[in-house]
Amino acid sequence: MRQLSVVDVGDPRSLWEPLSAALFHAGPAVLPRPGGAKVSHTAPLEVPDDIALVIETSGTTGAPKRVALTAEAVLAGARITNDALGEGSWFLALPAHYIAGIQVCVRAHLGGTEPLFLHPEPFSATAVVNRVDEWEAEGNEGSIFVSLVPAQLQRLTEEAAHMPRLHEVMQRWDAILVGGQALRPALAEQAREAGYRVIRTYGSSETAGGCVWDGVALPGVELRDIDGRIALSGPMLASGYLEDPERTAASFLDREEKRWYVSDDSGEIDDAGRLSVLGRVDDVIISGGLKVSLASLERVLQARTVATDAVVVAQPDDTWGQVPVLVTITDPDLAETRALLAEALGPHARISRVVQVREIPLLSSGKPDRLAVLALVKGRS
Repeated sequence: MRQLSVVDVGDPRSLWEPLSAALFHAGPAVLPRPGGAKVSHTAPLEVPDDIALVIETSGTTGAPKRVALTAEAVLAGARITNDALGEGSWFLALPAHYIAGIQVCVRAHLGGTEPLFLHPEPFSATAVVNRVDEWEAEGNEGSIFVSLVPAQLQRLTEEAAHMPRLHEVMQRWDAILVGGQALRPALAEQAREAGYRVIRTYGSSETAGGCVWDGVALPGVELRDIDGRIALSGPMLASGYLEDPERTAASFLDREEKRWYVSDDSGEIDDAGRLSVLGRVDDVIISGGLKVSLASLERVLQARTVATDAVVVAQPDDTWGQVPVLVTITDPDLAETRALLAEALGPHARISRVVQVREIPLLSSGKPDRLAVLALVKGRS
């Protein structure tokens, strides 16, 4: 067995040396945590010998899990990205306990450079500009790559409209990898029209980060549909879930002499091999005997700008079994919204009501906190 070291990444710089030791020097495996008084509380003391990195993730609906990755898998994921982008420096704008944030550090390690750490300042447009200015003032030059979640991209894109230097910095970035949740088409288009090199990524902790870019699997990565779910194969796959063999067996399958991670997402793969992610498998409800995808409702509402922040959740109903409820900070007309959804998706795709809130509860990743959103809806029943 191998010692597991819990690293407080409240300051992401603290991850740099332990990560290097774990990946390149057979040091203790690393479990990054965001910090706090009990950073080591509840963590196991040891992991199997081949595990170098453990990522804790609970997603948007609870169900905590610990994803266990070998050094080979983590490095394979980083090399796939570095090979696609070429040489450059990495800007760390994400928390260092997310796989996307960790991979920024790993890619920088492989490139022989330190990332541009944003800490100790919290993420903001001013902090981003100041860090790039500082880096350039030190005589650095060349390509810069960054990973963001959609909420960060939206914030920066909006503020760049009246901050010329921020606009220059974002145009200077040679690639902006955006993942962690669905990227609204309108936001992607707005950013690209501004000259920002946005790449929509798909992946997870189980795949050592994003390995499908703009729907296309990177070299060495394979895509397929397994039982209605998006499945990925390649050298970057996790070993499984720490101390959870049942979940591991359900999510990691051997098919045709290849190992596959079977996600909780549904999608379509066209004849050219391009992936379109449709949403989570478990977001499909049965309403009046018909299947309704909550993610599809959200996409239509966001794309048509009826409610760009739209979150759709399910509520029990005595007549229909379950019904979709729209939660938004806006106040759209219910009849017009139903008509729009019916036109786009069919007459069965209708929301039962609109719940207007002051703000959408978010996780630290920028994703909607669906448990908190559900609690708000129940409070308005």
